[in-house]
Amino acid sequence: MSGFKVLFAEGSSINRPPMFRGMNYAFWKIRMKFFMESIDFGIWEVVVDGLFVPMQVIKDETVKKSRSEWIVSERKKAQYDSVAKNIITSALRMDEFFRISQCNSVKEMWEVLEVTHEGTDDVKRSRKHSLIQEYELFRMQPEETIVDVQKRFTHIVNHLTELRKEFDKEELNIKVLKSLDRSWQPKVTGISES
Repeated sequence: MSGFKVLFAEGSSINRPPMFRGMNYAFWKIRMKFFMESIDFGIWEVVVDGLFVPMQVIKDETVKKSRSEWIVSERKKAQYDSVAKNIITSALRMDEFFRISQCNSVKEMWEVLEVTHEGTDDVKRSRKHSLIQEYELFRMQPEETIVDVQKRFTHIVNHLTELRKEFDKEELNIKVLKSLDRSWQPKVTGISES
């Protein structure tokens, strides 16, 4: 029974949003996107695109519709913001909750969390350049196992991918092979020839 509790601990259920405890924001962000999309793609879209406001044209001017004029599909789309806000706030600890509690839309909440945990565009750009340099200088360290190399390399590539750096699969394979130390040379030659 204890294994069951671990498997379905808070934040590890398909029915509860993944919990964010202030660490591993990149991991949480991806899981939260998947969670919202699994409920309804419209919920994630409102996070990205912003609040849906039903509009109408009156005398060649576009104006907001009053709530009493909304049709069923407009009500559903407008409600996505509230659903997404509920999902996000249910996944946060108190300190994170208070950071976003004054936001008016889920898009604004998401942006506050992003800037807080990923930094501004300048910070992201700087981090990207640093990771690119780390990628370019990547080499197997003495006493490092192949598993350690793979973990470290995957970590760098995943962070760069998150920062919108694209890689060709062949480029990544060649980079890993070139990064291995001399003890791996016979295997690298075999792989390269095949």
